[in-house]
Amino acid sequence: MVPSLLLFGIAGGACAFARDLNILLTLRFLQGIGAAALCSLNATVIGDLYSGNRLATAMGYNASVINIAVPSYFLIGGALASLAWYYPFALSVIAVPVGLLVLTSLKSPEPKNHDDFKQYLSSAVQSIKNRQVLVLFSATLFTFIIMYGAYITTFPLLLGDKFQASPFVIGIILSSVCLTTTVTSSQFGKLTKRYSEKTLIKSVFIIYAIALFIIPFVRSIWLFIVPTAILGFAQGVNTPSIQTLLARLAPMEHRAAFMSLNGMTLRLGQTIGPLLSGAIYLIWGFEGTFFVSAGLSVAMFILVLVLLK
Repeated sequence: MVPSLLLFGIAGGACAFARDLNILLTLRFLQGIGAAALCSLNATVIGDLYSGNRLATAMGYNASVINIAVPSYFLIGGALASLAWYYPFALSVIAVPVGLLVLTSLKSPEPKNHDDFKQYLSSAVQSIKNRQVLVLFSATLFTFIIMYGAYITTFPLLLGDKFQASPFVIGIILSSVCLTTTVTSSQFGKLTKRYSEKTLIKSVFIIYAIALFIIPFVRSIWLFIVPTAILGFAQGVNTPSIQTLLARLAPMEHRAAFMSLNGMTLRLGQTIGPLLSGAIYLIWGFEGTFFVSAGLSVAMFILVLVLLK
């Protein structure tokens, strides 16, 4: 975690001084290497430090903080960019003191593993060959196919094309999902006292389907706040549920591998989602995109219902 934070902060901060595109892209590439492991390591350390309901609560707070950070960064970055395009990159330097703080203050149990890298990978793969783990990876994949396809890609186009919404209004409606996600995630620990994570995961895919099915029938632009709030609730429950279950299923020495693969699956969903939604849009238009995405949510509900015992 420490070298990842330092690389992210130093390479990202150096982007503020780049005036050549090739240098900027090189620094961003290095910054991406630093960023790649951070979310996975974050969830891994939380899994090492907490157990039981405290683990669920911590994962919920973690998801809540992420959902606060994303829109906040857009607002702060936009304000800085109004002064100069390169100012937002300077924010990355904050990762350097955070890395030093982690080095000196974060006390977490370290797994005792004396395997070489090849042996580690082999034993990690054997641990991952678990039906429940594979179902959770599938849930992550489908979630981000839906969110980055129908919601992030197609939904703004719908608002602009059919409602002539300005970019500012589109931004408000899109970011409203973060509010409900943040609030829901912050209460995740309380939810898990009444319902198991498996029950919550099964439920959210029906909730995704309902929200996506509603969107084509909305006729007033501000009423879109209703399906986005429903999506935000589902996302606020889904992400910490999956991370909590993975942290519990993973042996401590392989927890980082579990979380890294889940992160890779997430990125794969972000990549496939816009491509798939674009292809569906070309065939069936806006309505078809949301109806098919709702159908995918129902299919994922059936898969989770059958396999996540």
